Parts: sequence; structure tokens; C-alpha cells
Amino acid sequence: SLEKSWRSSRWLKTKSSMAGLLFPVGRVYRLLKRGGYADRVGPGSAIYLAAVLEYLTAEILELAGNAARENKKSRILPRHIQLAVRNDEELNKLFSLFEP
Repeated sequence: SLEKSWRSSRWLKTKSSMAGLLFPVGRVYRLLKRGGYADRVGPGSAIYLAAVLEYLTAEILELAGNAARENKKSRILPRHIQLAVRNDEELNKLFSLFEP
């Protein structure tokens, strides 16, 4: 299709593809700038944050997929994600920082 050939051609070089990531670096950069976290935001920080988010997402989805498989389900449900996070010591510790 035209869309596919346009994306695979040389003219589309996204920040994400140049960084070897799937998560949207440009969107993360925009949200960092608009978020008021600092007066200025370097572009490297958006790449780093996108990489961290992508890694955490992949890790959680892998564990949630295992939980779904253990429950004989072919679809990941919110409960499977919760089980995955709560049963992993490091993720549980990370997410417990955000509880009231």
C-alpha cells in the first residue's frame, strides 16, 4: 500500500526510529516540555524516558501474558496486569511508591 511504502521509504525518519524505539519520542518530548517539570528539557531526556517506558511496558506485558496463560486465557485482562505487578518483587516495590 502507499502508506506502507511511504513509511518504509527514506523520507520518514522519526526520532523513535532513529533511537531504535517503538515508543513515541516526539510525543514524550512534547509532554515533558508542556508538563512544567523544568524550564528547559533536553532532547536526550525524552529518548531516555521513552526507552524506560518501553522497557517497563514490555516487562509488565510479558509477566501479564504469563499470568493470562496460567489462567488459561488468551487475552490479557487488567487483573493479569495487577497479578504480574504484585507478584514481581521489584515492580511491586516501584508501584507501591505511588499508592496513597
